[in-house]
Amino acid sequence: MSIFKELMDKSWATQGVIGQINDRSAGQGPAARTGLTMLLAVLSSMFLLFVFGYRLRMEEADWVAISDPQILWLNTALLLFSSVAMQRARIAAKQGSVTTVRNNLIMAGVLAIGFLVGQYMAWQELRGLGFYAAGNPATAFFILLTTLHAVHLAGGLLVWSKATVRSWQGMEVKRLSLSVELCTTYWHYLLIVWLVFFTLLLST
Repeated sequence: MSIFKELMDKSWATQGVIGQINDRSAGQGPAARTGLTMLLAVLSSMFLLFVFGYRLRMEEADWVAISDPQILWLNTALLLFSSVAMQRARIAAKQGSVTTVRNNLIMAGVLAIGFLVGQYMAWQELRGLGFYAAGNPATAFFILLTTLHAVHLAGGLLVWSKATVRSWQGMEVKRLSLSVELCTTYWHYLLIVWLVFFTLLLST
């Protein structure tokens, strides 16, 4: 998608006039933010359709409620702290502290990866308890919702890895700031989506 193309673009490789600062962030910013807004609007529509589908499907007679794995609470905490770390990286980028940006990006990524590992463990726990997608629509929807969210978080990690590598390569914080800002917004969005999914799963 266009937003990921903007983030993955090698802006430091663009040629400029000698003696001038080659800063493309001012021009990229509005377009990238608009692209991200459109992406999140599309994703929101898709996620809402799955939520409505979940609510409708659970009214059928073959729906058997499952016991949600306790590790989901830990996973939620990991994603929350990952989002906090991304926000701290965003603030540090505005303040020009590249070391703080780098450290918080690493922390955010490690916590997000921990979240994904925890989600896999939750799927394995359900299998160990005898809950399979083919035998129960509640299990199928649990796997569908959590997998859908995990895939989008994994996509965000691809962009995160690019920004993290750039921070280690010595890119100026000003030029890195846009990527950090967009990653942070995406992280916050996925946190909200997960909280909605988690509340839905717990309540049913």
